[in-house]
Amino acid sequence: MLTRRFLLGALTAIVFSPAVQAQDVPVYFEADGAAMAGYDPVSYFENEVPVLGEPEIAVMWKGAEWHFASPEHREMFESNPRAFAPQFGGYCSYAVAHGVLKSTDPNAWQVVDGRLYLTHSPQVEQIWDQDRGEYIQMADENWPAILYQE
Repeated sequence: MLTRRFLLGALTAIVFSPAVQAQDVPVYFEADGAAMAGYDPVSYFENEVPVLGEPEIAVMWKGAEWHFASPEHREMFESNPRAFAPQFGGYCSYAVAHGVLKSTDPNAWQVVDGRLYLTHSPQVEQIWDQDRGEYIQMADENWPAILYQE
C-alpha cells in the first residue's frame, strides 16, 4: 500500500471534503519534512538545473519545508509559491496520470508551459516525455481526487 506523507506531527492521511481545492492539498515530502528532497524549486526556472537548497534558507508551505539556494530564491517563492512548486503536489506526474501516487526524483523533471513536473526516475521521465501532453491532461483529471482514494 502506498504511504502518503503529510507533516501534521505524525504521518496521517487527510479526509476528503468536496470543498477541498487542488491548491489546498498538502504536498509530498520526505520523512525529514523537506519538499522535493531539499531541492530549490526556483532553481528549475532560474538556473534551469536543480540545485540543492540550504535548510537554513527555508520556508514552511503546505505542511512541508521548502529549501532554497539563496535568500532571493526564497523571496521569489514566498511571493508566488504556486508559480514554482511542482505540479500534482510533487508526486510523480506519470504516476498521477495513471491514478497512483509515487515518489519523485528531483533530478527527473521538466518545465512545460511554465509549470514544473517531477517524475519518479529518469527512466520514467523518458516514458512521460513521449506523450507528455496526454499524460499532463490525464494527471490533471486525476488531481487532487487521487489523494483520497484507498
